[in-house]
Amino acid sequence: MSTYLIIAILLLGFIVVFQIAKASEYVSVLKGEKKTFEQNNRINGFLLLAFMVLGLIGVYWCNELFKGKILGEAASDHGEKIDTMLYITIIMTGIVFVITQILLFYFAFKYQHSEKRKAYYFPHDNKLEVLWTVVPAIALTVLVGFGLYYWFKITGDAPKEATIVEVTGKQFGWIYRYPGKDKVFGKKYYKNIDEGKSNQLGLLWDDKAAHDDVVTNEALYLVVNKPVKIVINSRDVVHDLGLVHFRMKMDAVPGTPTTIWFTPKFTTAEMKEKTANPDFEYEISCDQMCGKGHYSMKGIVKVVSPAEYALWLAKQKPNYATVFPEPEPAAKPASDSAVTAAAATTKSLSN
Repeated sequence: MSTYLIIAILLLGFIVVFQIAKASEYVSVLKGEKKTFEQNNRINGFLLLAFMVLGLIGVYWCNELFKGKILGEAASDHGEKIDTMLYITIIMTGIVFVITQILLFYFAFKYQHSEKRKAYYFPHDNKLEVLWTVVPAIALTVLVGFGLYYWFKITGDAPKEATIVEVTGKQFGWIYRYPGKDKVFGKKYYKNIDEGKSNQLGLLWDDKAAHDDVVTNEALYLVVNKPVKIVINSRDVVHDLGLVHFRMKMDAVPGTPTTIWFTPKFTTAEMKEKTANPDFEYEISCDQMCGKGHYSMKGIVKVVSPAEYALWLAKQKPNYATVFPEPEPAAKPASDSAVTAAAATTKSLSN
């Protein structure tokens, strides 16, 4: 029903606009087309100037209204550099935007049609063409240079002391794996994936390094002020790990691990105070359309102190222990001396 209503409204709008255009045409005929054209030309010129002024005021107002309020301060060291790069880009493109918009609307007003003035034919100028080609090329080269520099820092080698965590995307959620005491991930093979047997990643149990790996869907736990290297995988289709508060994102590609590293600056508790939001949580999102359940791929990141991280990790049960639980020890038979003591105690009580 709502679809038909929308179609009817669109048709009605089209008919109204068409009738207004026809009425305007009849009025111009009655008044004289030349006089009407000149009058409309002046009105349009003033409207363009008004639109320019109101538009620039609107841009400034939106910037003041939302600056720093949508995402807040970058919560990682690399995130600070990304923000710096974006500010440089905004400043450079903003200056160009303001200048070109003022010239565009001002020229449209100043050089509106007039029978007293003829257009000047200006087909070619080498100096101007070199100027508007070289200057943008240099500016874009600087911006690309900043981008490449930060990109190589983010995807380069992490510090030796960095914590290593593996994040695997699947339809539609995230799987987190932490190495055990050996600090080494065990081997895995996609054909070994079996949700029914609690083997989400296809770990190879013949590899002893996999026996202490912790696998969880709960949250991504990170240590504040300690570098973390994230190894990113996908179990099915292309996903994209998005960490908006840390200004990080990276594709999760099946069969091709990708990596990023950064250092979290604030714990989750500190961010709750900074944002004055007691329900604040760092979020993981999938930034690549991956299927009908794409919207539900929201994960949580917990940034905690080293002590809290160690305590949390100590409470986790390795995936191997979940798949192959140790049998409970059988009750030991009572010894002869214990039986004799029990009999003596029973006899004394009966007397």
